[in-house]
Amino acid sequence: MDAVLGFLGGMTAWHWLGLGLVALAIEVAVGTFDLLWIGLAAFATALFTLIAPAPLDAWSGQLTAFAFFSAGLVALGRTVFKGVRRPPLGYPHLNDRAGAMVGALGRAEGDFADGLGRLRVGDSVWPAEQVDTPPIRSGETAEICAADGTRMKVRRPDAGRPGV
Repeated sequence: MDAVLGFLGGMTAWHWLGLGLVALAIEVAVGTFDLLWIGLAAFATALFTLIAPAPLDAWSGQLTAFAFFSAGLVALGRTVFKGVRRPPLGYPHLNDRAGAMVGALGRAEGDFADGLGRLRVGDSVWPAEQVDTPPIRSGETAEICAADGTRMKVRRPDAGRPGV
């Protein structure tokens, strides 16, 4: 116990800066946004250690300040900055080529058997799964209604839509 108290009694602003840098380095590797707030709380505690009057810069005051800053910043991060974790809504299919093709028309490369076949869209051929009946025949037009990984879910196009 004396070793722990001795370590805590020797805490300086440099120790808190080091702890903040370690937390931010782990945050960069993990990407959870939780250690970001803990790292910022360590930096705030380092600042507190530098500007606090002499009686308050004891280890108990530093740990109390760190607990206060941590709780406040984590709560702030979970409420006010919760949108940081969400992907932007402007480009929902960025880097999702298959998802971006929903609604496109393609031509069957062969007859669909048991609901499975291949669909040519532009210069690419994609594995496809038909979600309606009757089976799509070779050369017929199909509409992509969903994407499951690299497999397209297709159906016969609406009656009024032009072919490919």
